[in-house]
Amino acid sequence: MFKLRVIDHFASAHFLRDYNGKCENLHGHNWKVEVYLEGNELDKTGMLVDFKVIKKELKNVTEELDHIFLNEHEYFIKVNPTSENIAKYIYDRLKVKFGDLVSSVVVWESETAAAEYYEK
Repeated sequence: MFKLRVIDHFASAHFLRDYNGKCENLHGHNWKVEVYLEGNELDKTGMLVDFKVIKKELKNVTEELDHIFLNEHEYFIKVNPTSENIAKYIYDRLKVKFGDLVSSVVVWESETAAAEYYEK
C-alpha cells in the first residue's frame, strides 16, 4: 500500500451557528489542510498520483475558501462551517477527481486542534 500526503493552507473567517461560546462570534483561522491518497497500484512512471496533480486539485479547493466569510459560501450556508464539515467538504471535492484513492483529509484550525474526515 502506498500513501501520499499533500499540504496546503488558506485563511478565512466564520462563526459557528447553534453554538454557545466564543466561536459563535465572528473569528478567523489560518487553516492547514492535509490530504492523503492511498493505493496499491503505481503507474508506469512508478507513481500513485503525480504530486503536482494533487497539489493543483487541492489548490483549486483551498483558493475557493481563501479569504472569504465561510458562512456565506454556497455549501456552508446550510452546513455549519466547523472544522469537521470543512474537512468533509474538501474530501468530497477531491473524491470527484481522485475517487477511492482519497483516504482522508485533515483540517487544522490551530497548531493544536484538527479534524479528520475519512470513509470506512
